[in-house]
Amino acid sequence: MQHTSTVRLALLALVLAGSLGATAAHAEALACPTLSTATQVQPCPTEDELKYTYTGYCSDNARLYGRDVLTCASFENYKEVKNVALWEAEGGKFDGYLSCNVDAASIKASKAQKLSVERVKTLTRVICDYENDHRLVHRTKSECVVEAADCSGAECKARCD
Repeated sequence: MQHTSTVRLALLALVLAGSLGATAAHAEALACPTLSTATQVQPCPTEDELKYTYTGYCSDNARLYGRDVLTCASFENYKEVKNVALWEAEGGKFDGYLSCNVDAASIKASKAQKLSVERVKTLTRVICDYENDHRLVHRTKSECVVEAADCSGAECKARCD
């Protein structure tokens, strides 16, 4: 009987050690991608589309409920905020809505400035901020920790388990 419990304890120890090793093996290092390799995957909205959505987004009903008063102050303000298109980097691992008011060459030339991690309920966002207010985000269910937040001198990165 004692031999059986010893064998069980040894098997349990092996399983536990194996699961701990498997967790460490699945840790993923994430670095902010360079925008020079990012691609625009959605077209910019047309002027007519922006006017149409401005009417819906900034309607009188929306204003009554205090929804985004600054954006709706004028069509130019609205266009500044909502004239965006979806961009992706690293095969879709990172994505974000970048301004169509900035030419693609300027976007691609923007350098990473900082990396941060934000946890909301069960979702983690690894956020890469770039020059000129550009931002790409990686979303994951994993827990992530910032290893290097400053991108100015070296590669900023996070580790996700």
